Amino acid sequence: MKKRSCCLALSIMLAFMPASAETLISERFSADPSIHFFAGKYYLYATNDQDNSGTYWDSTDWRLFSSADLESWQDEGSFLDISVFAWAEKTAKAWAPGAIERNGKFYFFAPVGGKQIGVAVSDKPFTGFKDPLGKALIETPRDANAGAEPIDPMVFIDKDGQTYLYFGTRIPKVVKLKENMQQLDGDIQDIIIQGFPEDDKKKKYGEAPYLHEHNGTYYFTFSTGWPGQIVYATGNNPMGPFTYRGVVFDYLPISTNHQAIIEKDGKSYFFYHDGSASGGGDHKRTIRFTELQYAKDGSILPIIIK
Repeated sequence: MKKRSCCLALSIMLAFMPASAETLISERFSADPSIHFFAGKYYLYATNDQDNSGTYWDSTDWRLFSSADLESWQDEGSFLDISVFAWAEKTAKAWAPGAIERNGKFYFFAPVGGKQIGVAVSDKPFTGFKDPLGKALIETPRDANAGAEPIDPMVFIDKDGQTYLYFGTRIPKVVKLKENMQQLDGDIQDIIIQGFPEDDKKKKYGEAPYLHEHNGTYYFTFSTGWPGQIVYATGNNPMGPFTYRGVVFDYLPISTNHQAIIEKDGKSYFFYHDGSASGGGDHKRTIRFTELQYAKDGSILPIIIK
C-alpha cells in the first residue's frame, strides 16, 4: 500500500507541474551536448549528426556552437576531426565529447571508435587543438577496468582542485586525473549507485554520465539505456557512492537520451537532444535546452517540455 501511495502521489505531482519552455540551438543536426562557459562565452561541443550516414552514429568529426547570452547561437563549424589523433583509425566514430578549462588551457576529451578516449589541448576553446600524448588516454583492453566501451567522457573539477573523469556504458566509471589533465591519477573505479527501485528493472545505468555540484551536494545524472530516461542520484563525494533519487527527463521517441547541466548566474540549465526536427530521428538529432529547477529539499524537479 505504501508503494502504491507513493506512485500515486508522484503521478499527481507530475500532472500539475508546469511545462518548461525549450530553446533550439540550431537546425543543424547535432547531438550529445557538452556545455561550458569559457572566457566569457558559452561553448557547446557536440556530435556531428548532420554528416553521419543517417543509419548509424558514424560521423568522424565534432561540431561546435557558441553564444554570448544563451539566446543567439553561432555555428562555429566542425572544429575538430578524428585525424587529430594519429593513432586512431581514419573511419573511427566520433561520439559524445567532453571538455574542461584548466590553468589557461582547454582540454577536449574525445571517445574514439568506441574503444578509446583521447585528449586534445589548445590555448583557445574553439580552434588549435593538438594531441599531446600521441596515444589514447584510456583504452580497452589496455587499461584495467576501462570497460567494454569507454565512451561519453565527462570531466569535473572539484572545489579542492581535484579533477575527475567519468565515462562508460552499462557500468559507470570514474578515475582521477593529474593536474596536467593528461595522466590518470590512480585506478579506474566503478561507480556505485544505490537504491534503484526494486520493482523497476529498467532503472539501471546505461550511458551519459554527468556530474555537477549544487549547494554542496554532488548530483550524478545519466541515461538508463536505449531508449532511456535521464535519472539522477546524489552523494557527498565525487567518486560516490550515490543514492538514486528519481527521474529528471523522461523517455524520448528515439533510441538515445543524453544530457548536460550548467549553472550560471544563479540559474541552472538542462541541455539535451531529441529527434523532433523535420527529418530527425534516431541518428539525426538536434540540441535544445531548458531551465532546470530544484525543490526546497534539493531534489531536482522533473522536466516536462511544453
